[in-house]
Amino acid sequence: MRVLLVEDNLEIAESVRAMLSRRKFAVDVAPDGDLGLEYLLRGTYDVAIVDVMLPKRDGFSICRTARAEGITTPLLVLTARDAVEDRIRGLDAGADDYLIKPFVDDELAARLRALLRRAERPPQTGALAIGTLTVDLSSRVASVAGKALELGSTEFRLLEFLARNRGMTLTRAQILEKIWEYDFQGSSNIVDVYVSQLRRKLRTRGSTATIVTVWGVGYKLVEGLPKAG
Repeated sequence: MRVLLVEDNLEIAESVRAMLSRRKFAVDVAPDGDLGLEYLLRGTYDVAIVDVMLPKRDGFSICRTARAEGITTPLLVLTARDAVEDRIRGLDAGADDYLIKPFVDDELAARLRALLRRAERPPQTGALAIGTLTVDLSSRVASVAGKALELGSTEFRLLEFLARNRGMTLTRAQILEKIWEYDFQGSSNIVDVYVSQLRRKLRTRGSTATIVTVWGVGYKLVEGLPKAG
């Protein structure tokens, strides 16, 4: 598997390259944002790891430009920023996952394997409808009242999972296992970040489908707002 690593810190880049090489990944390293984008636009990589803080062009810009150019390579963003706003910005830019520095090598490798497995799956067919929301499994496009939602691949899969289980409460652990395909050890609000993203996009479009928080448990997708009491 070919991996692109866009990282300007030479010590970190060499450490990650060596770790992934031991796990049989072929790794190319780009030390700045412009070169990283140039490599990515060639479209020959199975997955890309992109740092946020880079010379010449930041990681958010790389993700946005690559998606605008039709590049579907799974993108994992590395960031020392742990603010929710920065994570949302990365997801909005087209990233499929993110990992906060410092990280454990095994977790980075596990996330890459999960991204690769998801990218290899054959597309499903049919459509799911919840109120004004339609999730088209054939085109991998979700829309509200006929207007398409701009979703990243991970956002779409989360929405699909919720739609397939409409009205059912899904725990955070179930969502992590299904969408990210590993058992995350420790505290993580990645599920909450993605749910917040989807809620905002559904609300902006005026969707009658709503993601409801079941406090202390998880989330469920319902039509309309739940009644009090």
